[in-house]
Amino acid sequence: MKYSILLLALLGSLALTACERPGSTVVVPGPAGATGATGATGSTGSTGAGAAGMDGAKGAPGATGDSGATGATGDSGATGATGATGDTGKTGDNVIVVPAAK
Repeated sequence: MKYSILLLALLGSLALTACERPGSTVVVPGPAGATGATGATGSTGSTGAGAAGMDGAKGAPGATGDSGATGATGDSGATGATGATGDTGKTGDNVIVVPAAK
């Protein structure tokens, strides 16, 4: 039994050291090549045929205007006609007493 464990340990270590892991390959870019030819120009796109848009919203009312200038003064009116003469007054009944002089 001693030999069988020793033999298994020896075979295990031999198997692990005999395995080779694949190495990773590093790709290094080479020098740049010549510039390629310019490509052809693409075709022009079609023009849209959409319907006309709706009218915009109504604007706000405008500001109030300035007051006008003061008008010119009018002409003086014509002089009125003279009124009718009044009737003569009536004589009164009053008696005036004058005191005597001293």
